[in-house]
Amino acid sequence: MEREIIQTLDGSTTIHIKEWNECYHSKHGAIQEAKHVFIKNGLALFPNQKIAILEIGFGTGLNAFITFLEAQKLGQTIDYVGVEAYPISDLELQSMNYLEELEASDSKAVFEKMHAINWEEKMELSERFSLTKRKQFFESIDDIEKFDLIYFDAFGYRVQPELWSTAIFEKMYNALKPNSVLVTYAARGVVKRSMIEVGFTVEKLAGPPGKREMFRARK
Repeated sequence: MEREIIQTLDGSTTIHIKEWNECYHSKHGAIQEAKHVFIKNGLALFPNQKIAILEIGFGTGLNAFITFLEAQKLGQTIDYVGVEAYPISDLELQSMNYLEELEASDSKAVFEKMHAINWEEKMELSERFSLTKRKQFFESIDDIEKFDLIYFDAFGYRVQPELWSTAIFEKMYNALKPNSVLVTYAARGVVKRSMIEVGFTVEKLAGPPGKREMFRARK
């Protein structure tokens, strides 16, 4: 499918898939969305802790990179696993302006290493942040009580409803430890029903810029 690099409303870039009219991040602001959905309503629940995170949709690496930056402020030690079936190209990566927009040029080596490391190989990016990238379809995930937090950042229900099914959320529920959390930008009723069906307790929160609501689900 044809893809193009676009600038979102907060100045940060993302990838737009023309056939689907779907973006990797919110067109209202890629960085703003990541910070609101995954940091404010997810990562910030675990200050000064050692936690394991599963990201559904590693994509451009934006969520992982912001997590690396924010975890230093929150005093966290992070074991991060990013799942992605279709990695972005080197050309697309070079077009992302996250280092500039996040004013994080001093962490350029970390961002580049996130994309350069081998798939399926755990790498220590700092003393308190490790990353494993898994080239895997979401349907193949079979982790059991391994994670404290899931960033569910799959393409939207409109274009890939199968990724928001009860079967997928059962895998997410199984992958989480007891008393853990899943956060997502989504707020459709059908998604909430699938989450509840597998055992999650779901709360509706204010969404990021350009989106009224989002979900946080607890096990």
